[in-house]
Amino acid sequence: MRHLMASPSVFLLLRSGDDWWDEVNNSVSWQDRIFHTLAVLYGLVSAVALIQLVRIECRASEFGWTTQKVFHLLNFLVNGVRSLIFVFRWRIDEIQPEIIQHIILDFPGLAFFTTYALLVLFWAEIYYQARSVSTDGLKPTFYAINAVIYVIQISLWFVMWWKPIGAMVIVSKIFLAGIMETSSSLSVVSLLAALAFLLYGGRLFLMLKRFPVESKGRQKKLQEVGYVTTICFLCFLLRCIMMCINAFDKAANLDVLNHPILNFIYYMLVEVLPSSLVLFILRKLPPKRGLNQYHPIH
Repeated sequence: MRHLMASPSVFLLLRSGDDWWDEVNNSVSWQDRIFHTLAVLYGLVSAVALIQLVRIECRASEFGWTTQKVFHLLNFLVNGVRSLIFVFRWRIDEIQPEIIQHIILDFPGLAFFTTYALLVLFWAEIYYQARSVSTDGLKPTFYAINAVIYVIQISLWFVMWWKPIGAMVIVSKIFLAGIMETSSSLSVVSLLAALAFLLYGGRLFLMLKRFPVESKGRQKKLQEVGYVTTICFLCFLLRCIMMCINAFDKAANLDVLNHPILNFIYYMLVEVLPSSLVLFILRKLPPKRGLNQYHPIH
């Protein structure tokens, strides 16, 4: 009896929740607030990355462009561009031809993949050097993988521009889901990134765990690798899942302006929060002398 009496109130509560969701999604003022909030958050992450880059450069300018410096530079650029995209989100949606919109919205996702693939490269170098294995092939492999991904994505953009059929858009989204992003081929790439973090982050974590307990900095480095591996793996895996849903479900489309709540949740979970946490965990500055851990990018 109580259950039957409560049913109408539960139904009304759910109905009001749906109404609120639709009201926010269809409200221009709410869309502006959410997009401007994302712009500010991305701007803050970009500023933090730039500050950290300047601090590292002041501490170790004699080592040139190391992997650590390039990582922070890319973080600064990716988050800065993403901030500008949300500032001018309305104008971007008016750009013609439509393929330009896809390129503007998707390219930061490609750059995000490159940024964190660089972190995987850094860990792989540390892991193989510790095992006295040659690392000569790592950088060429890193460049080759990125080149292939960019060529495939650019090719998909050209095909979509030449013949914008729905199936092509879905293929593009699924590909980038593997990588990570909205209306492109960011799906396969995100999955590859997640697996790469699991592989090399996990290997480095297990290797550090076998070091003697009294080893200097062992516990701190162990936690650093463990946290970053977990965060990045979940970030890219979630990105892959959400991009696959986005590819097949129009109600979950992240490219349209009337889905600001989904945009906020998606970008917070797969870019803003992971980037913020990783930058915080990797905030330690290098010592002024004897930076053996640096690997310059040539």
